Amino acid sequence: MCDHWYKHLSAWCSQTMTKNKLAGQKMPLKQQEESSSTPKDRSVRLRVMPEQSNDYRVVVFGAGGVGKSSLVLRFVRGTFRESYIPTIEDTYRQVISCNKQVCTLQITDTTGSHQFPAMQRLSISKGHAFILVYAITSRATLEELRPIYDEIVEIKGDMDGIPIMLVGNKCDELNREVPVQEGAEISKRWNCAFLETSAKTNHNVKELFQELLQLEKRRTVSLQLETKKSKSQKRKEKLKGKCLLM
Repeated sequence: MCDHWYKHLSAWCSQTMTKNKLAGQKMPLKQQEESSSTPKDRSVRLRVMPEQSNDYRVVVFGAGGVGKSSLVLRFVRGTFRESYIPTIEDTYRQVISCNKQVCTLQITDTTGSHQFPAMQRLSISKGHAFILVYAITSRATLEELRPIYDEIVEIKGDMDGIPIMLVGNKCDELNREVPVQEGAEISKRWNCAFLETSAKTNHNVKELFQELLQLEKRRTVSLQLETKKSKSQKRKEKLKGKCLLM
């Protein structure tokens, strides 16, 4: 009886020691390396891919209600809306020519409020060119552009070669508060181009973006895409200026 009990006790002790030994063993080195590298691999997969270099980014700034969205929509879609809808941030894209290659004109229509300073700074740091819009019917909207211009200078540092257009919108309105000459003088002080527009009547809207792209000196940017000429077009050019005998 005692021998039988002793055999069972010995077997139990042996199994318990084996389990404890296995539990106390260290993880193999290879598994440790894989385990320790897992968080690193995940962090690599979460990295944001860099933006494509063939994008040309234009950022539109201005107080609420000056017509930033109306100008962009008139240019991109050829439409105009009478009602005012506040914008947080919208981005519009259009195909253009850059260094004789097809690229994307990316227009960011920013918020008119000052509630999102981080978004404003990010838009400035990523932007290639800037449109500063005020309403000719409100002098206060022109004054609000000064801190925005100062922030562009602060973030960009060297302003040489950075296209900036000061735009007086709503020039179709009769109750003008900002004379044309005043807008022109401020643009000279800021060393930028100046234009008055009307999104409502489509006055100078296309010209605004054309002139802005022409200010870009670091590369050749154009709204016109270069297309291959057809055989009939080439034949017409050859015959142009020549006399035909009948």
